[in-house]
Amino acid sequence: MRALAEGNDGGYFADGGAVWTVHAGTATFVAGIRALLIQALHPGAMAGVHDFSRYREDPVGRLTGTVRWIICVTYGSTEQAHAETARVSRLHQKVAGTYSTDAGPRTYSASDASLLEWVHLAFTEAFLGAHQRWGDPIPGGADAYVREWAQAGRLMRVSNPPETEADLRSRMDAYLDRGELLHDARVTEVVQFLRDVPFTGSMRIAYRVLFAAAVASLPRQYRKLLGLRRTPLPVITATRIVLAISAQVLGSGPRAQDFARQRHERLRNTVNAVSAARNESAIPSPAGETSQQRWNGDV
Repeated sequence: MRALAEGNDGGYFADGGAVWTVHAGTATFVAGIRALLIQALHPGAMAGVHDFSRYREDPVGRLTGTVRWIICVTYGSTEQAHAETARVSRLHQKVAGTYSTDAGPRTYSASDASLLEWVHLAFTEAFLGAHQRWGDPIPGGADAYVREWAQAGRLMRVSNPPETEADLRSRMDAYLDRGELLHDARVTEVVQFLRDVPFTGSMRIAYRVLFAAAVASLPRQYRKLLGLRRTPLPVITATRIVLAISAQVLGSGPRAQDFARQRHERLRNTVNAVSAARNESAIPSPAGETSQQRWNGDV
């Protein structure tokens, strides 16, 4: 996070824009769980998680790796965003294998265009959907978030990512219509793990609320495919309380965006200093020449 203060440009996303607004909100706590649940329905993505992920042994470490990429791409300079994306891509090169289907074995790779697209779609839908339920208004609306975050998809080599909410949901529906999403034993295993992540104390209580919120906020077709039901308890309201408390704790900072703003401020100061120097050189002398003209004459 301290590296977010470094770099020589403003990065891909503007302070106060749609992506900063969504990713700075505490609704991301629900969105992360929601994204994992939806992504698990693709058998290729699920095979990669089952065969290569260490989420069972080190769930916090696995989560930290994902959060690191999101933070660097959202708030970092373009150089940092590219470096972090390259790190993730190197990890993906190792993720390949086969999984069983009714039509026989099928190969998969984390670099497959279809898997890359599905992961991007599920992420975008989950973060947008959770923010729409628990977050503040998005500058420019939902379309602005989908359009801006499409840049992250392009960094991960997603071909032609959606740029409107309608296109996002249409493409996700197409996976359902083609029968590419399914619930199998591996999905059951992941859902059970996500339902009961081994946290302790108050964190365990808060997480149970967040998981129930993720389930409640899922579009019905995904909830049904996952075999999950909404709790009859007032989880939406309870989640607002949990997220409000979290916002107060995180508000004491420093947060990722605070470091990014240090970079932005440094760049603004540099631009202002250069501008002031140019204005200084253009001040007329008593003889009517500017300092720049005198400099040119000396040369």
